[in-house]
Amino acid sequence: MSEMNEVPLPALPPIDPDRRYNFKSNQSWGIRDPERFRQLMDEAATLVSGGFYLGDNLFTWMRNLSLLEDVAFRDAWQANILNAADEAIAWRRYVLCCAACHAIRLEGDFVECGTLWGTGVKTVIDYFGRERFAKPFWAYDTFDTNPVAGHAFSEQSQGLFDKVKQRFDGYPQVRLVKGLLPASLEGASPDRIAYLHVDLNHADFELAVLDVLFPRLVPGGLLILDDYEWAGAYRGQKMAEDPWFSARDYRVMPLPTGQGLVIKR
Repeated sequence: MSEMNEVPLPALPPIDPDRRYNFKSNQSWGIRDPERFRQLMDEAATLVSGGFYLGDNLFTWMRNLSLLEDVAFRDAWQANILNAADEAIAWRRYVLCCAACHAIRLEGDFVECGTLWGTGVKTVIDYFGRERFAKPFWAYDTFDTNPVAGHAFSEQSQGLFDKVKQRFDGYPQVRLVKGLLPASLEGASPDRIAYLHVDLNHADFELAVLDVLFPRLVPGGLLILDDYEWAGAYRGQKMAEDPWFSARDYRVMPLPTGQGLVIKR
């Protein structure tokens, strides 16, 4: 077994049977009256049993909230919060870290398409420990601009790429690639992939990336589609990706976080 496959998984602490975690963030999307919604959800949270998660368009209760019991994740996630969205999508970040726990044991590199500030990449690496995470982690984005109409982020302006490079100073395993996908993959992408996270906010871009990278996923490799189970402006991704996967005899597993999961055969 190669050295990279011997990376120890972050230790889970003993579970306190009497402890119940709750999570609340005011960041969600698609709300017509945010203040009224906040008031109603604050009241709803008082009416349910403990173990509730409220944020990122998700309200659930009587859950273990394993993400908060996992101290290594909690530390990595909190250390990488740059904005309200980073806080709200904690459960999505934990899905990435748990997927990484599986993929770290496989041959192949880690890849993220749609990186922005690199918070997802950095959280996964910090979860394991920067010095212990030996796999190459490729991170693709246009960084300074957004090619998807209606999805521009305020941070995406000239100079973002330089800021992200500074953020990953001391992370030699991270390979930042600037450019428009899928063209930016040419000559700068791995042949074997264990972990693939796709978050491009547009069906055409995502299918073009999948055409190139999905065949490179090793058996047992994990694909996480960040927007698959989101409706509204993102529904087009599911509408395009379901036929694409069906043609290859796969079915995307929808997650309540809004993500989709595929395990490569």
